Amino acid sequence: MRPPAQNAELALLLEVSGTPKPGNVDRRRNLSELRYEHFLAGAVGARDGLRMAEHGAALGAAFERAVAGMSAQRGGNTQFGALLLLVPLTRAAGEDLSPPVLESILEGTTVADAADFYRAFEHVDVGVGEPPEGLEALDVRRGSDAIPDLEERGLTLLDVMDRSAPVDDVAREWVTGFERSFIAAERITDADGPATDRAAVTFLSLLAERPDTFVAKRHDEGVAREVTDRAADLYDRDALDRDPEAVEDFADELVSRGINPGTTADLTAAGLFIALEHDTLEI
Repeated sequence: MRPPAQNAELALLLEVSGTPKPGNVDRRRNLSELRYEHFLAGAVGARDGLRMAEHGAALGAAFERAVAGMSAQRGGNTQFGALLLLVPLTRAAGEDLSPPVLESILEGTTVADAADFYRAFEHVDVGVGEPPEGLEALDVRRGSDAIPDLEERGLTLLDVMDRSAPVDDVAREWVTGFERSFIAAERITDADGPATDRAAVTFLSLLAERPDTFVAKRHDEGVAREVTDRAADLYDRDALDRDPEAVEDFADELVSRGINPGTTADLTAAGLFIALEHDTLEI
């Protein structure tokens, strides 16, 4: 039986190895400056932070360490969002990997956790949207410079996620009991074939039901909705299946257009971890 940190690392490796995942790096596709091997190196680099989470370290410190290790490759940001899901999941797995335990852990986050989360942005360039009007002081791109404002307002890491949840589906998981992550785990369990095939079909299923918030930030909500509608046309909900050739074409098109549904990939990684921990995905 693998310990939680190893399952978290394995989940990252399985997620990027699934193919085709429209718009995302996978074992058959690279982006212009971000390649498959960068994701492999990022997963290995995150190991120490994931181990910290497994052994009960504060979520903010574990997350910053995981991001620092992840960033020690030449591609840039590979798995920032996935680690924001996997760190609390790995911490919960040391007790009981269930929504109530997760909620208790998240509710226990502190201002110090929020400060470490902001420090993580200094390790790697993360694509984020503009902060809401009046909250410029809390722009995550300020990194450590925003910590005095965090401390003055007494914002915990869960508070920060709650503010971001309306426009960021990774943050939304923090305030919904990791709802879609557990749904992804169920779909991975119910799908057929190797784990990488299950990851790919689950990715498409998630993309088909809700616009990717990373696409919405990088492009706009109209493009994000278009991508979801196209994915829905290609995904057979009843059979948990898709037309591989048509999805391959869609994947190539999104790569050529520079459209990367990265949030959907993050949720897929979280689902893989839950399935591995619950032993419903046997490897």
